Amino acid sequence: MFRKLILASTLALGAAGAAHAAGSCSVNLEGNDAMRYNMANIDVPKSCSSFTINLKHTGKMAKNVMGHNVVVAKAADMNGIDADGIKAGLAADYVKTGDTRVIAHSKVVGGGESTSFSIPVAKLTAAGAPLSFFCSFPGHAALMKGTLTLK
Repeated sequence: MFRKLILASTLALGAAGAAHAAGSCSVNLEGNDAMRYNMANIDVPKSCSSFTINLKHTGKMAKNVMGHNVVVAKAADMNGIDADGIKAGLAADYVKTGDTRVIAHSKVVGGGESTSFSIPVAKLTAAGAPLSFFCSFPGHAALMKGTLTLK
């Protein structure tokens, strides 16, 4: 009887943890020296008022050589934002100052560094779909990109 009670409690706690993880208002995203993010889709619960992306650069290379950031925008705007970001340079985190196509973005980080930024979910809803996230470091968006989905 005692074993059944412990098993039932463990299963209930595991299910609650999984439900909490699915409804989390943040995500841990990693970028590496091979120009890859560790995920291709980020699900944002509509129930969140704000959503945080925590970016960790798991590589070793400096930000001026292999830096990574995260830019969130409409998928259709990605190429234009990327091209303008290259012109803006590292000092501007490869994001053109005042670019209204950008919903949110992080700073550029190098190997071993981390950064976080939060996005009001209302801005994501207002932007419509499809939404993307990508790295605007020169040449990285070809490989470092994914979809951001409101759920």
